[in-house]
Amino acid sequence: MTQSVETRTATVQDGRLEALAEAALRFRDQVPTIEAWGRRLARVLHGGGRLLACGNGGSAAEAQHLTAELVGRFEDERRPLSAIPLHADTSAVTAIGNDYGPVDVFARQVQAHGRRGDVLLCLSTSGRSPNVIAAAHRARQLGMLAWAVTGPGPNRLTEACDDAVTVRAGATSTVQEIHLAAIHLLCGVVDDALGTRP
Repeated sequence: MTQSVETRTATVQDGRLEALAEAALRFRDQVPTIEAWGRRLARVLHGGGRLLACGNGGSAAEAQHLTAELVGRFEDERRPLSAIPLHADTSAVTAIGNDYGPVDVFARQVQAHGRRGDVLLCLSTSGRSPNVIAAAHRARQLGMLAWAVTGPGPNRLTEACDDAVTVRAGATSTVQEIHLAAIHLLCGVVDDALGTRP
């Protein structure tokens, strides 16, 4: 007897939810690193520094989600914080890509916007994105902190950064879902460290 389409779909979705739950439980080991990042980032932002964030595709969306939470607000009111998603300036991205090549689209912006002591957050599900790795190298050359949020590690991006959190999951979609949770955890720590007030 064959399964109905609805039954097969429910089975697939249950499997995805189980994979997400398992990945989330494994990710709890990474929470102390995120807490340390949040406290450090709060000091940087409170002192007038900024966060730069980069990624490609879904990771670009995650980077922009993070910067929106910081410039706007996460859960409670507080002053706006300086955070820039490097993929979002389409004129700069296309000009740099055209003139210097795709590997430099983030690194050149890091050099333009980053200052010693600022933070670059690099998101990549694979940990192999050449333009994100190049941005991490440039950030460290400038005296910035470079942090990686990736899929399974170690990988080239974790090796290029000062510190990293990794997600042990087989599916890219599961990695991205845990990355979103990591971003929210980071924002929560920043807010707690700064105090949520205008």
